[in-house]
Amino acid sequence: MHPGGPFWARKDAGAWSIPKGEAGARRRPIERGRREFQEETGLGIDGDFRELAPVRQPAANACTPGRLERDLDADAIHSNSFEMEWPPRSGQRREFPEVDRAAWFDLPTARNKITKGPAGLCWTS
Repeated sequence: MHPGGPFWARKDAGAWSIPKGEAGARRRPIERGRREFQEETGLGIDGDFRELAPVRQPAANACTPGRLERDLDADAIHSNSFEMEWPPRSGQRREFPEVDRAAWFDLPTARNKITKGPAGLCWTS
């Protein structure tokens, strides 16, 4: 998924990511993953989720990845949005999608496109 907003608008290599969020004290990681996926794509997902081994990301926060095999149309996403001052110091507030597009890539292309943090989640075995 490609992040929305003006900072990411012209970035491609090293800019893409995967749905993720903080689990919180009362939510299992897999429950949070479902919720984040829904918020960032507008698509609900159910099925046989598998929790994978936790991975430490570059910012030192641990992540518990999960996997689910499903057919999803990347063009069908509709993300939630966020508001920020744009242009900077203009006093104007604008709304942007949290995710502006999604796509499927082969592994060599994905390795080039994904940000450093989630890359460890995708290539670990």
